[in-house]
Amino acid sequence: MYLKVQGLVLRITPYKDNDALLTVLTNKYGKITVKARGLRRKNSPLVATCQLLAFSEFMLFEYKGMYTINEASSIQLFHDLRKDLTKLSLGTYFAQVAELVSQEDLSNPELLSLVLNCLHTLSASNMTQEIVKAVFELRCACIAGYMPDLSGCHHCGAQYPDRFNISQGMLECSGCRDPGVDGIRMPLLPGTLDAMRYICYSDAKKLFAFQIGLESAQILSQITESYLCTQLERGFSTLDFYKSLFITI
Repeated sequence: MYLKVQGLVLRITPYKDNDALLTVLTNKYGKITVKARGLRRKNSPLVATCQLLAFSEFMLFEYKGMYTINEASSIQLFHDLRKDLTKLSLGTYFAQVAELVSQEDLSNPELLSLVLNCLHTLSASNMTQEIVKAVFELRCACIAGYMPDLSGCHHCGAQYPDRFNISQGMLECSGCRDPGVDGIRMPLLPGTLDAMRYICYSDAKKLFAFQIGLESAQILSQITESYLCTQLERGFSTLDFYKSLFITI
């Protein structure tokens, strides 16, 4: 049985002598594992189309639940992203998160669209890496089922409280703090909250059509990273590597 799918390569795992197993987030079947014969052989015709973060069209042969690549052609390889180590490492972080939150054989076009949108923005626009990262983290949390309550203070209903409860995913005023509610609370500026609301509720095609001040952006980045990792209950080696690139000795 042959299948034609479009998909983004999230991970490459060596397999046998010259083959590799690819984890691919597809447009039709969600996350699938496919075998790329001879991918690790010198001059393999699959190298470009099957590299990490390549968005390609695959002709797959399915046999007993195993997919093998018969043909592949590239759609978008994000060349500019690959010229910058920090951008590339941030893209691999997006891929690692997407692999975790996606499910085998369950279509998730919203997640695929988000990752592609963020990779494209990272590669081809002047948007800062800090903002692209924050947008990906918060929107991905929403897609994964962790939509925060940003309507107002959980206790008094104020529209612009000054705290965000990372563990509970809700807003609080510093003066309304309930000792019976656990969780890490992070400071929040009005500009940060406006950006969070926009990222959570905006149309996917206009995800980056907002402006934010420098201080608000820095707080946004801290909140979205902490929120995603807290809700998913894990850290990411790719994120650690990305952050290590900014450490000066």
